[in-house]
Amino acid sequence: MTKEELHKMIEQDQPNICQIEAIHGGKPVYSDTWNNYKSDDCIHVMSVTKSIMALLIGIAIDKGQIKSVDDKVLDYFPEYKVKRGEKTIYDVTIKHLLTMRAPYKSKGDPWSKVCSSENWTYTSLDFLGGRKGLTDEFKYSSVCLHILTGILYKATAMLTVDYANKYLFDPLGIPAHKNFYAKSAEEHKAFTISKLPKNAVWFADPQDLGTPGYGLCMTASDMAKIGLLCLNKGTFNGQQIVSSKWIREMTTPRPVEGNHFRGMEYGYLWWIISRKKNIYAAIGNSGNVIYINPQKQLVVAVASYFKPTIFDRVDFIQKYIEPFAETL
Repeated sequence: MTKEELHKMIEQDQPNICQIEAIHGGKPVYSDTWNNYKSDDCIHVMSVTKSIMALLIGIAIDKGQIKSVDDKVLDYFPEYKVKRGEKTIYDVTIKHLLTMRAPYKSKGDPWSKVCSSENWTYTSLDFLGGRKGLTDEFKYSSVCLHILTGILYKATAMLTVDYANKYLFDPLGIPAHKNFYAKSAEEHKAFTISKLPKNAVWFADPQDLGTPGYGLCMTASDMAKIGLLCLNKGTFNGQQIVSSKWIREMTTPRPVEGNHFRGMEYGYLWWIISRKKNIYAAIGNSGNVIYINPQKQLVVAVASYFKPTIFDRVDFIQKYIEPFAETL
C-alpha cells in the first residue's frame, strides 16, 4: 500500500482521524493529516490526558516532591473536612487513583456535581470512599480523578500546566500550553465535542488546575514525542526526563475485571495491549491513541476529532499503520 492509498483508505474508513505520526527506530517515518487539519493544529486528546498525568506524577516522585504512590490521599489535604461516618477515604492511596481502583460513592462519573462546584478537587474528595471499603475493584473514572491534579499542586506548589511545561513539554520540544477555561456548561460541552482545531491548551478548573482525566490538547507529533520518551525508558535526546524505574512501574500490567475493556490490562493510567509483547498505549475517546511497541521500536500517534464509541483504533493501528511504518 502506498502512502496515497493509505491516505484515501483512512479518509473513507476512519473519517474522524485528523493526524497520524509514526516513529520507527527513533526516527519519524510517517506523517499525514486529514479533515483540513494542519500538522501543528492541536486536538483534544480526551483520556490520553490521563497518561500524561501519570508521567507528571512520576516526575514529581523522582524529584521527591511526592514521596510514594503508597502515600495516603488525605495526607495532601489536611484541611479537608471528611464527611461524618466516612472511614474508607483515610486508606485510599495515590496508587488506587493511578490504577483506577479507588472507591467512589457514585455509580458513574458525577460530572455535573463536580464541574459546577467551586472546588473540583474537594468535590471529588466528597465522592471518595464509601461503605464497601477498599474492594480493589477496577472502576474507571475521569472527573473524580481530579484529585490527582490537586495532589500535584499540593506537592509542588505549581499549577498542572506550569509543571507540565517546565518538566515535560519543554524538554520534549512540545509548545508551552496555557489553561483553557469554560464560562458555562455549554462552553464545557463545546470544548469536548467540537471538531475544529484547538490551540495548545489544557482545560482547567476554577483553581487553575488542569483536568487530569481529559482536557489536554496536542498534535499527533506532540503525542509521538511522549511515546518516544516512554519507548526510550524516560530519556529524550540524551536527557533523563523521567526515571526508567517509573516507566517500568507505570507500564506493569494489572488484570482488569469484566468484559468491557477488550481484554486489555492496566498500568498507571496507561492501557496494556499485550503483556507478552509489552505493547502499551494511551487511549482516549474518539480513537485518540499513543501506541508503543518496544519490540519493534515503534510509536504511532493518532489524533482524532470527537466521535464517540470508536473502539477499534488500536486494531486499526496494528493492522494498517504498524506494518506500513515498518517498511519505511
